[in-house]
Amino acid sequence: MNNEIIKEIEAAELKAEVAEFAVGDTVKVYNLIKEGNKERTQIFEGTVIKRQGGSNRETFTVRKLSNGVGVEKTWPLHSPHVQKIEVVRRGKIRRAKLYYLRDRVGKAAKVKEIIK
Repeated sequence: MNNEIIKEIEAAELKAEVAEFAVGDTVKVYNLIKEGNKERTQIFEGTVIKRQGGSNRETFTVRKLSNGVGVEKTWPLHSPHVQKIEVVRRGKIRRAKLYYLRDRVGKAAKVKEIIK
């Protein structure tokens, strides 16, 4: 009985449309930021290194290099702050989690692109 109630509440929180992307893809995440009474959209572009969880608890982590320093951010997939996710390019990978990219710099940190 309790599981049914939880599933109903979680279903109400899900977004209607979610961009289709996978680990290894380069994406642009449009994030809504509130500063005082102003709102603005900030774009974070990088490689998806992991997706985890399910339902409305699903999260994804994006990694980019900023001034030679690796920056990773994790967002809930169904968060109202994530306005949209735009896939820039598809990556060709063979792993579910790309933690090995943390140790690499420059060209070694690139993921091969799927060419169709």
